Amino acid sequence: MPDEGPRRTLSSCEAARDRPDYALGHSEEELDRLSLQAGMLEPFTRALFADAGIGPGMRVLDVGCGGGDVSLLAAEIVGPRGEVVGIDKAEAAVERARSRARSRNLSHVTFLLHDIANHAELDFDRPFDAIVGRFVLGHLPDPVDVLCWLSRFVRPGGVIAFQDTDLAGARSLPEGPLAARCLQWLGAALDAAGIDTRMGMKLHHVFLAAGLPAPSLCLGGLMGAGPSFVGYAWLATTLQSLLPVMERFGIATAREVDVDTLADRLSREFAENIGVMVIPESIGAWSRLPA
Repeated sequence: MPDEGPRRTLSSCEAARDRPDYALGHSEEELDRLSLQAGMLEPFTRALFADAGIGPGMRVLDVGCGGGDVSLLAAEIVGPRGEVVGIDKAEAAVERARSRARSRNLSHVTFLLHDIANHAELDFDRPFDAIVGRFVLGHLPDPVDVLCWLSRFVRPGGVIAFQDTDLAGARSLPEGPLAARCLQWLGAALDAAGIDTRMGMKLHHVFLAAGLPAPSLCLGGLMGAGPSFVGYAWLATTLQSLLPVMERFGIATAREVDVDTLADRLSREFAENIGVMVIPESIGAWSRLPA
């Protein structure tokens, strides 16, 4: 039975003031979740990079690289004649990314420890052909400022390409009670942590506000049904990473979520309802600087 004990709900001002640096943390489980998510998003990210003209021989900067999933995809695309540099503020994420690159014998991808929200003490000896990032801007207190700052590292005629989510696109039909509750928890937790769950829809505005040319936009979404759909595991592991935030802000308790059985319960609910599920949509934007 759900725990119906008293709850403390923090105001949005308190949430913004007290939010963690990265609400989902940097545990091994969270890095595993990011790799699971990367597999789901890979076709959309690859298509975005292709549309943006990222190709062999290019030099690419991946900001907020996490465990290296986007960087490794970019390294595959640019090939050994190209170069990829990934940066992230979490030491655990950077170490995992470096280990993955070593295991694949990729000498043309490197990883640096740095917080892109801090403009100081980051410089490069030559410009990049492209700067990319996935699910990064929504975590920043001032994405316009960061994007404006990053553009100084791109050569004339170079590309800036970002991908972010739109939580409003997540849905199911028919809507089972467990799936609806999970999406409510997810939205409330991300909002409490100060993460912009509509950043994907705001990319056009953010690019223009940063002084970039109007971006081209694309939309990707993953949906599925049946007992083996990866979306159930994605939703369960995302809520697992957000549990500290959910309990801190009085959104839900670990007992209510029961994350160890959550994916199986979601699978059963969709099987019983003959339902389909759409995970949050992924929106990409890219812009080419004047030559």
